[in-house]
Amino acid sequence: MSGMTVGLWIFAILLFLLAIRVHVGVGMFLGGAAAFLAMNGGDPSALLFTLNTTAYARLSNYDLAVVPLFMLMGQFATHGGLSKALFRCAAAFLGHLKGGLGMAAAGACAGFGAICGSSLATAATMAQVALPELRAHGYSGKLATSTLAAAGTLGILIPPSVPLVIYAVLVQESIGKLFVAAVIPGIIATLGYMLVIRIVVALNPSAGPAGEKSSWSERLAALVAVIPVILVFIVVIYGIYGGWANPTEAASIGAAACAVLAIVNGMRWKGLRESLIGTAHATAMIFLVLVGADLLNSGLALTQMPVELANWVKDSGMPPMMVLVAILVIYLVLGCVMDSLAMILLTIPIFYPIIMGLDFWGLSQADKSIWFGILALMVVEIGLITPPMGMNLFIIQKLSRTVPLMEIARGVLPFLVSDLTRIVLLVLFPVLALWLVNLGT
Repeated sequence: MSGMTVGLWIFAILLFLLAIRVHVGVGMFLGGAAAFLAMNGGDPSALLFTLNTTAYARLSNYDLAVVPLFMLMGQFATHGGLSKALFRCAAAFLGHLKGGLGMAAAGACAGFGAICGSSLATAATMAQVALPELRAHGYSGKLATSTLAAAGTLGILIPPSVPLVIYAVLVQESIGKLFVAAVIPGIIATLGYMLVIRIVVALNPSAGPAGEKSSWSERLAALVAVIPVILVFIVVIYGIYGGWANPTEAASIGAAACAVLAIVNGMRWKGLRESLIGTAHATAMIFLVLVGADLLNSGLALTQMPVELANWVKDSGMPPMMVLVAILVIYLVLGCVMDSLAMILLTIPIFYPIIMGLDFWGLSQADKSIWFGILALMVVEIGLITPPMGMNLFIIQKLSRTVPLMEIARGVLPFLVSDLTRIVLLVLFPVLALWLVNLGT
């Protein structure tokens, strides 16, 4: 068989393994091993040599040290009650509006994402804080749960973002520039979700009744409570982009600051222990997938499938925009059956060379790399609320207990419209992601 045929078979087998719930890291290991054996006539020597060096080559990368540190920030924020302060602040300013508590939940998810970096953690944490309040104020189960499922995806879009770190490592891009590029799309996403909630309650006022109006003294007290969270976000992002701290140093400062805030807010030894164990579990899972992806990508490189696909697209004469739309559609389909990290690790080595070989709006190579990274992240984000694999749907359904999964899935449809609109805007106007990045140049 040709290398292209082997590569396509490996890709198909991997999708099958994921469909039958084989762990994504294990599936990638098996796919990579099969590619090595197929391209070397069954001789395992090349596979064994690669296995001997792959783990060290990947995990000795200094940039990856930010992953456990950002995960630790999220754990401290979860166990230290920072999520409650964020929700109370947003509710103080928006709770008196129809749908206001739902909009407050979306805003709090964005704020929590600024110190977390994980959508699953954001959805799970904010659901425990906001869902009881939404129910107590008479929100429909459909609107309450779909709001939290959709807004939870902001955890990987609002920087710091673990998937953006992985993308940066894969394509040798600046973590700081990617974080800054995600700020405006993240704000647009938050405002888009709030607009969706407002439209839903305008069509069905009983779905999200207005709450009591807070006094200005209550609002001021709530705002003061979240100032430390805002400062942590500014220190981490400006520290990285401003150049006075590298990503690992800024993440260390952020984790230490969140630890102090958590202790001040009442976290004790039990919370510290759970934070450390949770960070270890999440980091081990991510690194296992990273090493599996490296073996798979090495195997696919032997087949020359990524290079041949890039050359075929370049020589096909298809308009660049058509190629980009096709890639985004593939991401949307994969999001139905694959988790976000697996999608990035599996597709970026294939799609990135294709995108970089095409011309989009006259963008430079550096700008195009950042723009595509934000686009890919936003489409990956949709996969978190797309049935049947959307993990945020399962998390919210488990926490709500009384709302059926299909009802939550139907409830997120308006939010998906907002997501697709935002993607179209970013495709047509790359400046939305690049303006802040190029502001100081």
